[in-house]
Amino acid sequence: MRIGIVGGGQLGRMLALAAHPLGIRSTVLDAGDECCASDVADHIHGTFDDVAALEQLASRSDVITFEFENVEVEELRSLTSTRIFPPLDALAVSQDRFSEKTLFQSLGIETPRFAAIDTIDELRNAAGEIGLPAVLKTRRMGYDGKGQFVLRESADIERAWNELGGTPLILEAFVPFDRELAIIAVRSREGTMATYPMTQTKHIGGILAESIAPPPHISKETTASAVQAVTAIAEKLDYVGALALELFDCDGRLLANEFAPRVHNSGHWTIDGAECSQFENHIRAVLDLPMGSTACIRPTAMLNLIGRTPALGALAHFPDLRIHLYRKAENPGRKVGHVTISADTHEALDAALTPIRRLIERYTQR
Repeated sequence: MRIGIVGGGQLGRMLALAAHPLGIRSTVLDAGDECCASDVADHIHGTFDDVAALEQLASRSDVITFEFENVEVEELRSLTSTRIFPPLDALAVSQDRFSEKTLFQSLGIETPRFAAIDTIDELRNAAGEIGLPAVLKTRRMGYDGKGQFVLRESADIERAWNELGGTPLILEAFVPFDRELAIIAVRSREGTMATYPMTQTKHIGGILAESIAPPPHISKETTASAVQAVTAIAEKLDYVGALALELFDCDGRLLANEFAPRVHNSGHWTIDGAECSQFENHIRAVLDLPMGSTACIRPTAMLNLIGRTPALGALAHFPDLRIHLYRKAENPGRKVGHVTISADTHEALDAALTPIRRLIERYTQR
């Protein structure tokens, strides 16, 4: 069996690594001369809107999938010889934050208040209705905190417009949350759903720094609410593959932030901490194979390596630490790897994390 992956970054790399033990060949499409997935998968050089390169990928693949949202939907729709999962309608919705929030609203999933913004007058009016602070975001593109401006007072409106105006925008109410959560589901072609335990996430500067699964002190009611929301989204979109839903926990009340129609950074812990990782289950789902167990083996934490990679010997000093380096050039704000560690209890996990956090923070460049 063969799978084609649009994108050769770290997610493409981890998908290919998950496919290999199953005897599945992977090919990635990426414009980079040496993308980080290229040493574990075949590599077609080309941009994501290069129809000839996409057709070449299709000719080498039984199924095509993608590793991130910012790919060209219409060019992918032109490929009729190979099936594409997740469905492109789900990809299209996820590419526009207003369409995404509107979908949540239609399904009865609570979100922060929001409004579409096309002019500075609309921004002024929406800021008055929603209230400040609020977050102005580009409706399309943007990731890891890019394409966003926090409005804290009315004087920020013109500055935000000058920085982000000229492209469709969305204004969202600023949410004073207790913590950030995420839930990852996998849905088969036949509609069978499975969810991983909830994940508690921590972002710094818009970039995921750390995640813990399952979260400490999470109620059954909160988990059930998240499962209901992600299931509703997957069923509405007739989804196939892994799907991540990011949430704000506001004293037990969940507000949906955004969803990702793909494998997700919040689920990296599943490689070492779950019976079957999100990457393998995504491969299984899109290729119409039975899915593996999503059970968590032990409480597990994941820490991203951002900007610079700590010395390998320093990381290896921790015998229980699992190290995943992406072979990417080091730049501030760039995810160059991650590590995971597990323990029998959340208390033991927190104690083990303290020296690891100190080491990673010394090298982090945001």
